Amino acid sequence: MCGIFGVFGKERGWPADPGVLHKMADAMVHRGPDGGGFHTDDCFGMGMRRLSIIDLATGEQPIANEERKLWVVFNGEIYNYREMTRDLVARGHRFSTASDTEVLVHLYEEMGEDFVTRLRGMFALALWDSSRRTLFLARDRLGIKPLYYATTPEGFVFGSELKAVVKSPWVSGRVDRRALAAFLRYGYVPDPLSILEGVTKLPPGHTLTVRDGEPGAPRAYWEPTRFFRSHGPEPPEEELGERLWALLTDAVRSHLVSDVPLGVFLSGGVDSSTVLAIMAREGGVRVKTFTIGFREQGFNELPYARRVAEWFGTEHHERLVEPGDLSLLEEVLSAFDEPFWDVSAIPTYLVSRLAREHVKVVLSGDGGDELFAGYERYLVDQRRRLVGLAGDNGLGAPLRGLSSALPEGTPGKNYLYHLSLPRMERYLDSISLFPARAVCTILDPAAGAACDAVFTPLLDAGRGLDALSQLQDFDLRTYLPGDILTKLDRTTMAHSLEGRVPFLDHPLVEFACGLPPRLRLRSGETKYLLKRVLKGRVPDEVLTRPKQGFGVPVDVWFSKQLPGFFSDILGDGSRLESLGIRRSAVRTLLELHARKGRPDHRQQLWGLAVLDRSLAGLGGVATR
Repeated sequence: MCGIFGVFGKERGWPADPGVLHKMADAMVHRGPDGGGFHTDDCFGMGMRRLSIIDLATGEQPIANEERKLWVVFNGEIYNYREMTRDLVARGHRFSTASDTEVLVHLYEEMGEDFVTRLRGMFALALWDSSRRTLFLARDRLGIKPLYYATTPEGFVFGSELKAVVKSPWVSGRVDRRALAAFLRYGYVPDPLSILEGVTKLPPGHTLTVRDGEPGAPRAYWEPTRFFRSHGPEPPEEELGERLWALLTDAVRSHLVSDVPLGVFLSGGVDSSTVLAIMAREGGVRVKTFTIGFREQGFNELPYARRVAEWFGTEHHERLVEPGDLSLLEEVLSAFDEPFWDVSAIPTYLVSRLAREHVKVVLSGDGGDELFAGYERYLVDQRRRLVGLAGDNGLGAPLRGLSSALPEGTPGKNYLYHLSLPRMERYLDSISLFPARAVCTILDPAAGAACDAVFTPLLDAGRGLDALSQLQDFDLRTYLPGDILTKLDRTTMAHSLEGRVPFLDHPLVEFACGLPPRLRLRSGETKYLLKRVLKGRVPDEVLTRPKQGFGVPVDVWFSKQLPGFFSDILGDGSRLESLGIRRSAVRTLLELHARKGRPDHRQQLWGLAVLDRSLAGLGGVATR
């Protein structure tokens, strides 16, 4: 696990600036405190910071092939590297390390750029082919590991984090208005956008080839949609359950490869309990578990996590989150570089800090909700489809007219508008921080449509899928990498902790996507088949208690302990006005919050507060 970075100038004869490379490395020491390295070749240069997990003695990067013509830097873990090493040695390749990284250069020699299809794991990698003078970039299938890049008149820049990319003088610090609108809409900046103009994220499951400092178009080598379409003859439910358990076991077992101690983030819910159940059986040592909780009832999962920890006899560690921990907001946001609305980033940051006191690697249950239909919004969509809604039966326009006629802040105004929308627009509206019409008001009339355009290809790709699969496919390609995995990567790596997600082992993902929808969501029960498989393998209450999610009691905190929080941060809205956000819109939200204190006001004000503090942390940014 590490942070990678590099530059590729367009002018040969102008060597890559070692000073810039060192600044990029210094910006990501948290991702790799155990060492680092560089490789330069005329106008090209790349490097890494290393968090040593596998092959502690000889796994330093960059790593080259025998002829030293191919060089690679790599962030992540390749879980099938031992099998591939044996195969490559049998084919005559000579290895100088025992690391998973060296597999990459030898596999490239065998297969060229298609070698990424053989990789099982999480990765963002950069491979320099000096013979062809090309740079090859790749990101793992689900987007577990991040990769930013920028194309400039001077050349090409890439890095694991935005804070490294902006160390190049070639990269502008101007805020991208499309990304700003997308953040206001969804609470995160979705791929391929970044908050800075000219900086792009390589989408999950894509590769990119760069020649003479100019990149081609990103190429997809994997996407989940085709597996949702691949329903063949349906085996008996019992047989599918056995196959699911075998894949789960294999996934967790593969993720235990490590030369340093491992632990588990434990909530006491279905997904983290599944990971722990298999790890406790396969690991051979007493498992260390880590849980975060709250004093407020209805949010505190500590009792459930304790019950599961006792069941499996773990070495259990806990921490309470208090309202005062919101003072960490700027520290947490500095780990993200981009505005990030999800308030659960704060407890995730704190549980990562707790875990790092005891282990260097932690396994998480992230991905289970997307794979097995665990979100409440899937149930809501199913119920609304069953009863039929106005947006789907011709009454959409009248309801939208009625909604627009009601004064802002009137109870029911937003709900009427929501019901008026066609199904997928309604789904987008349900997962929005600010609805599209509000984005148009807070920024400009074109903003709402522009921020949704980034999702149009993904929505088009999912057409023809059954209703549930369409939502899951969309979330796997947007919310999972943009929110869930971003949160896990940044908060763990901020503490030099490696986070692993066995639910996103791609053989398991492909199997889950191909399950009949009724085995994912049946008669109001989420994760139907997964829960059947876990019966007797985890405490019964894990399977029967209502889903709680990773909620944070901010409504209680902001109304009782921290009543002036938003006004203290946002002031009169003048700082956000420099980004094009109307000061009057900020004032209106503050007034509505003070007068009515509704949850949606708090969520939207939290988003604006996060935006204000995020861009202040980047420093020196400007709008387009």
